[in-house]
Amino acid sequence: MHKKTIDQVDVAGKRVLMRVDFNVPLDDSGTITDDRRIRHSLPSIKSVIDRGGKLILMSHLGRPDGDGYEADFSLKPAADRLTELLDGVKVSFPSNDCLSSDSAAAVKSLNNGEIVLLENLRFHDKEQKGDGVFAAKLAAYGDIYCNDAFGTAHRNDASMLAVPNTMHGKPRVAGLLLQKELKFLGEALAEPARPFVAVLGGAKVSDKIGALHNLMNKVDSILVGGAMAYTFLKALGHEIGSSMVQLGMLKKAQEIIDAAASSNTDLVLPSDHVCGKQITRMTPVEVFTENISEGWMGLDIGPKTTGRFAEIIHDAKTVVWNGPMGVFETQPFDVGTKQVAEAIVFATEKEGATSIVGGGDTAAAIQRFGLSEKMSHVSTGGGASVEMLEGKSFDSVRVLDDA
Repeated sequence: MHKKTIDQVDVAGKRVLMRVDFNVPLDDSGTITDDRRIRHSLPSIKSVIDRGGKLILMSHLGRPDGDGYEADFSLKPAADRLTELLDGVKVSFPSNDCLSSDSAAAVKSLNNGEIVLLENLRFHDKEQKGDGVFAAKLAAYGDIYCNDAFGTAHRNDASMLAVPNTMHGKPRVAGLLLQKELKFLGEALAEPARPFVAVLGGAKVSDKIGALHNLMNKVDSILVGGAMAYTFLKALGHEIGSSMVQLGMLKKAQEIIDAAASSNTDLVLPSDHVCGKQITRMTPVEVFTENISEGWMGLDIGPKTTGRFAEIIHDAKTVVWNGPMGVFETQPFDVGTKQVAEAIVFATEKEGATSIVGGGDTAAAIQRFGLSEKMSHVSTGGGASVEMLEGKSFDSVRVLDDA
């Protein structure tokens, strides 16, 4: 989809209502532990304020009940971090309610080059219900609508769909981050350089089943790791010990295996496994091939599998990765994920491959390993990136003005 972007419209003196994704992780003290989503929104934000626009930012954070203010889900930490990142720019944060009289007054008093960040949209249950009346009140804040929230692009929340629908006739544009996300993921699936390799991991087959079906015959290889691999291996009759398995997905897993057998796509499953008794650093560790003994659970791909995956990735020209290979948060079960990440970096830097990393856990893993900057693109959207791999389009993008 080729959509008009925020840098292509005149914003001087105009109020720009921008949906961003500031759904950042917080620790128990309310401190942001990963500000990547805020930092990645800066190009769109600066495009407005540097050209004399008046910027109203709106976002959600977490999963509040939706019946009013909850301190644990306040966007105040995001407002503070944005203020730090935009040293010298005024960022107002009217508290408690995005539709309060304080919020309306803050928007009304905006000067050119200033910013208001509204409080968490999901303090109203009408946000996730896509309520038109709620959307109309938000829409009244803006002369221009901008969607820069790829992380929620797959959801028809009020701020994502009803607000731009309400603002029909006014400019409705994509932010620079949204444009970048759509470009990388869209072009990778539409016109990939080959060999094209998809690396899929994580806990559940059910989370990736749509992507698996859509990628079949589109990619040259699908490499499966993480706990989801054990549902496939169980379907093939392997003993998987105490490893996580989705028994209700065995039939679906077998369908994928059968589809791969008659397709041009190689489905590559783990051939060995790093196992533990428990998910702790001090647990006994053993490597199993083929079958896993009872009482042991697969917590990472084994060295043979890692080598095989790396060999395939090194030859790739396009790599899409969504989902870790094991319990990377706990050593020594981080090795497979790290070595797959390093293989993708090699393909990117040495072989000129395009590498696209999606999913919150995968992004957290490569950041932990210090490899984020060495990938072609790290997506800010977990669910949205998976749905793009499933071949879905988004209503929230469709309503934006065409380029």
